[in-house]
Amino acid sequence: MADSSIAIPSWTPPADSGIAIRWQQAGDLSFELAEAGSGDRLALCLHGFPELHYSWRFQIPLLVERGWRVWAPNLRGYGGTDRPEGVDAYHIDRLLGDVAALIDASGAREVLLIAHDWGAIIAWQFAIRKIRPLVGLVIMNVPHPMPFKRELRKWAQLRASWYVFFFQLPGLPEWAFGRNRARIIRRAFVGMAVDKSRFPKEVTDIYADAAMRPGALTAMINYYRAAFRSVSGMTAGTGKVDVPTLMIWGEEDTALTIGCVNGTGDYVADFRLERLPGVSHWVQQEAPEKVNAILAGWLDR
Repeated sequence: MADSSIAIPSWTPPADSGIAIRWQQAGDLSFELAEAGSGDRLALCLHGFPELHYSWRFQIPLLVERGWRVWAPNLRGYGGTDRPEGVDAYHIDRLLGDVAALIDASGAREVLLIAHDWGAIIAWQFAIRKIRPLVGLVIMNVPHPMPFKRELRKWAQLRASWYVFFFQLPGLPEWAFGRNRARIIRRAFVGMAVDKSRFPKEVTDIYADAAMRPGALTAMINYYRAAFRSVSGMTAGTGKVDVPTLMIWGEEDTALTIGCVNGTGDYVADFRLERLPGVSHWVQQEAPEKVNAILAGWLDR
């Protein structure tokens, strides 16, 4: 499980943000939770790799203003959330179970799922499998599994996904990512970003410090190892999504080609795509004003 520093928050929200950090038991795990707002309408925000719930800091106040109670958990293995051992602990079914357990623990009447990167992989599967009722789905820079399966047959996307194959090696990825106090993780944000001013040292320090907690890097990389070992579990039948869905996509994503968005509407009946030119994979952090304006408009529709 997690190390002895589990009760130390990954970051400290500004006093005027309305955001509090606490621990929430859900299922078998204790999750480090960033929480704001109140009521029985829950906006559940799922972060990606190598991020934290900190990546939603710009969206949480907006969602509260729109009448949502916001829960942004650190996913299993990240930050102060429990860290089960072994690759199988990060199988997609376990991750989906975490989301269901959090929703059940919230007691919410309505649930809006908002997700980026690995969080969005989980969110697509959650909506496709209809594990719990949702009133809406917001996806940022991760494709629906069916178009992604198609794009993986093309060299451009296969080449962009090189790191997934690297993550299958035992031990070496942890060593590489942990060197020089997680220098590669710091560089991942700054290097991929178009507007690098959005990722000063005080921001990347938060992610790097969390990744350096004992066992954290292995847990984070185990998401990719588990997915690689059970590819068939990531397709989810017909792929149909029957809840209103907003996709926001930074077009300068170097890990996912723009072709990944094509054909999404074939699987999502109520679908809206918003493409942001000149914005990287880290879309909600790099262009929070644009993302928030799109999100607000969609929520107010």
